[in-house]
Amino acid sequence: MNGGGRAPSGASCAMGVSGMCGLWQRVSGPEEQRLLELLSYGLVALGAGSAVLLRFIRMPYGRYSSRRFGWLLPARLAWVLQELPSLLVPIGLAACGGAVTAAWPNRILLGCFIVHYVQRALIFPFLIREGKPTPFFTFVLALLFCVYNGYLQGRSLSNYAQYPSGWLKDPCFITGFMGWLIGMAVNIHSDHILRNLRKPGETGYKIPRGGMFEYVSGANFFGEILEWFGFALACCTIESLAFALCTLFILGSRAKQHHQWYLEKFEDYPKNRKIVIPFVY
Repeated sequence: MNGGGRAPSGASCAMGVSGMCGLWQRVSGPEEQRLLELLSYGLVALGAGSAVLLRFIRMPYGRYSSRRFGWLLPARLAWVLQELPSLLVPIGLAACGGAVTAAWPNRILLGCFIVHYVQRALIFPFLIREGKPTPFFTFVLALLFCVYNGYLQGRSLSNYAQYPSGWLKDPCFITGFMGWLIGMAVNIHSDHILRNLRKPGETGYKIPRGGMFEYVSGANFFGEILEWFGFALACCTIESLAFALCTLFILGSRAKQHHQWYLEKFEDYPKNRKIVIPFVY
């Protein structure tokens, strides 16, 4: 018997979820759609601004990690915490969704986004071998980005994006889905190559070889860029396109930094390798 008139914890939890879903239902409408559109433009501007900034400074994480940008967090912990919002926010929004979320195209597209961040937040960090610590400032920026984009993609696909009945057979969806799948595979395989460059006990850097690294210096970045442009084609939403463009701006700039670093550090670095787009750039 529940004394004191207090609701059971399970009921309290259900009431909390119901209240949160009710809030999302109340804010749903043309004004929020306009907000998502503005946030999409903002995401592109963020990517473009970052690309300009990265022409003058190196992104302070990984091999460029520095104490100048705040105290250092363990790499695994930082990766898990900063990437989690891109996983949890869309799941929460989908749980409050109605007919739009129930449609198969939306389920599959949300699933693509969530699968990526399951790998990025819950698998990838625990495969890191002696990763360099992440400066707190970099961690906060990444965390805010994941909250921002998690809301943008999750809300669009769970509440607004509507597709015709034959969308899963449409060439745009099929081509985009294949691009997403191949891009994710390239990204994961390239990360595997980077992790295994050094044997146990070895230190220093080596030239990555094999896979897409035979064509570009930023093979892992190329995989992620391909993945999100495929996703954007399959979604055909302004929100997904904004994310793909932002990814291109930021990862393309980081790939250029890596390419220049390799050329400076290794005299025998393959001169025919492009930066991030095979045969093009």
